[in-house]
Amino acid sequence: MPEAPRPHVTAEPTTRVGSTYRVQVRPGFDLDATAGLAGYLADLGATHLYSAPLLTATPGSAHGYDVVDHRAVNPELGGEAGRQRLVRALRAAGLGLVVDIVPNHAGVAQPAANPAWWDVLRRGRSSAYANWFDIDWDRGRLLLPVLADTPDALDDLKIVDGELRYHEHRFPIADGTADGNPREVHDRQQYELVSWRRGDAELTYRRFFAVSDLAGLRVEDPEVFRATHAEILRWAAEGELDGIRVDHPDGLRDPTGYLARLRAAAPDAWLVVEKILEYGEELPDWPVQGTTGYDALAAVCGLFVDGRAEGDFTALDARLTGHHTSWQDLTHDTKLAAATRLLAAELTRLAALAPELDQESTRAALAELAACFPVYRGYPPLGARHLAAARAEAGRRRPDFAGTLDAVTRLLRNSEHELAKRFPQLTGAVMAKGVEDTAYYRWSRFVALNEVGGSPAHFGVPPAEFHRFAAARQVRWPASMTTLSTHDTKRGEDVRARLAVLSELPDRWAGQVTDWMSRAPLADPAFAHLLWQTVVGAWPVERDRLHAYVEKAAREAADSTSWSDPDLAFERELHALVDRMYDDPELHAEITAFAAEITPAGWSNSLGQKLVQLAMPGVPDTYQGTELWENSLVDPDNRRPVDFAVRRELLARLDGGWRPAVAVDGAAKLLVVSRTLRLRRDHPELFTGYRPVPVHGPAGPHALTFDRGGAVAVATRLPLSLTRSGGWRGTTLSISGNSVTDVFTGRVYSGSELLLDELLSTYPVALLAPTDSVEAAA
Repeated sequence: MPEAPRPHVTAEPTTRVGSTYRVQVRPGFDLDATAGLAGYLADLGATHLYSAPLLTATPGSAHGYDVVDHRAVNPELGGEAGRQRLVRALRAAGLGLVVDIVPNHAGVAQPAANPAWWDVLRRGRSSAYANWFDIDWDRGRLLLPVLADTPDALDDLKIVDGELRYHEHRFPIADGTADGNPREVHDRQQYELVSWRRGDAELTYRRFFAVSDLAGLRVEDPEVFRATHAEILRWAAEGELDGIRVDHPDGLRDPTGYLARLRAAAPDAWLVVEKILEYGEELPDWPVQGTTGYDALAAVCGLFVDGRAEGDFTALDARLTGHHTSWQDLTHDTKLAAATRLLAAELTRLAALAPELDQESTRAALAELAACFPVYRGYPPLGARHLAAARAEAGRRRPDFAGTLDAVTRLLRNSEHELAKRFPQLTGAVMAKGVEDTAYYRWSRFVALNEVGGSPAHFGVPPAEFHRFAAARQVRWPASMTTLSTHDTKRGEDVRARLAVLSELPDRWAGQVTDWMSRAPLADPAFAHLLWQTVVGAWPVERDRLHAYVEKAAREAADSTSWSDPDLAFERELHALVDRMYDDPELHAEITAFAAEITPAGWSNSLGQKLVQLAMPGVPDTYQGTELWENSLVDPDNRRPVDFAVRRELLARLDGGWRPAVAVDGAAKLLVVSRTLRLRRDHPELFTGYRPVPVHGPAGPHALTFDRGGAVAVATRLPLSLTRSGGWRGTTLSISGNSVTDVFTGRVYSGSELLLDELLSTYPVALLAPTDSVEAAA
């Protein structure tokens, strides 16, 4: 596909990526609307706009991760002209651009919109693009699971304008095959239309997870890499792009080789990868700046959870559900189900790579190994210890499979074997579908921890553990992204912050939720416990949003209902419970009162975790709208429109000298975000190291303090326990230097010992900087 000519934009290098602000650029908020934010983002203190994917996506796409044409900017966003206007607006405001790219897959829901896929459907293996997609051509015609699940579905086929049509779906007709009725024409094509239910079990192309509308790309092929990256790399070469966020590298055949090729093609770009690390797992030694921040999210949010309450919540969940649930056993079962049901087609394809072994036994062994794999994937020849751990656990669970497990494991240890190259693509998908998209909705013990990149089995993060994490990060990955909210998080950061308060009130919560569940029962008590936690974390939340959330969450859990086979009776019961929360005056009042009771402590946690995330080692990202309180739930709820006019107005008031109370308007959070980002932008020399700062006194465990090399961050932990124990009670912070200023309050402090009673008398957080450095950030 030849490139189209484009007008040239004169390039001027932009500054290093110091902080980012993520915007979900979409047809309803296009490139021109995004360009209109440039001044506000500069005033906020961000150095770079961080955009959702910009290349041409499936028409009507609300997210852009289903790219159909890599040659051009999405016309629904404003096209190339809109991108150039955005670049000019960002430059005028002193900002740079970071863009999300999607190398793993392409959108194929509307074949006619994807020229390469359309040509493959028309010409099959003879297509010039046949090698672009990860298709198993040895299995015959390319299966497309789009038909209704009825025996006569093909009767609805029509021939219109030289194409096959099935309702709104359009498909090409190969040259010389158009004679006859629609079914006869269909039978001559390189593809076969089949029931949507057959996709998971029989599909003949690799997908993104279990999404048949997203076909896997073979970017390991240099030609495919060049064709799918030429436009993005042109922007980088012309100085119009400073950073690249790589979506889902674990789906690729060879992430290590891909990232080496991308680094060579964009040597000066800030590269971060959406790599989900399990607890204790290290990022491979890739030529990137780091991850997109889920590892930081888990560490930061865990700081505000009281680990002493773990036993209470374990006992409560067992009592409410009627049984004890082991996280290890639950995730094994959900991963095994993902491998054998949702990803059955992928499993069959892998088993066929070992034809010398019994196919059914090989499928079962591969599924068990994937279910027991302790991380998302290995990177052959690296990762042998993870395979060994999976083999040991699989053998413990299935001793009857010992022989087949050994035979399969021998093949997987040979990094040159095709099975060893493809198996990691399966384990990543199994982990994502089995854990993130299923177990997180079934494990109801303490849902604040059920987050992407999190470890729900680890109840909180002690300060000493966080300090080790942050210090190591400063040494190893100082430019890795940090975040608290993304377009993929299960709950917004402020919902999690409020839920963390429950860990300080285990008995109070146990009594309240037990009462609610007895008065308003649900047939699935585990999901009910998850729901009640979500409600008090997000309340007040609009009724329609909560209805949408519970339906998606229950279907993801795939326990009492599911996407493929919805249990309408259960879902009616579920929606009736949601309605009762609004329509029953007594219940509504109790929910409102309980949420109000924990909200002030939740605000304290929100400010604390935001300061820590913004000030810790790394490049901090602020997800759109989260500079104020926001109670988002899982997508699409977390992609709702943002009222930037309100944010601009509040920021202007702050810049006029207003110091807001910690209140419902969220201005205190905007104060923390803007002042921290400005200090980082204007005085990066204050953020070049990391060391814990000593705190002395009876309330020391309630302060999380660190020095970044001149800037000292102070955050309050476990605020309810602090209040119950009598407050700070003379606890002091030891600092070095002469005069320092808290950039949030403007107060100046001298001396080496600061009383936390005084320092945190206005806000539960403080950011101290040398007084002569503060004016530019204020």
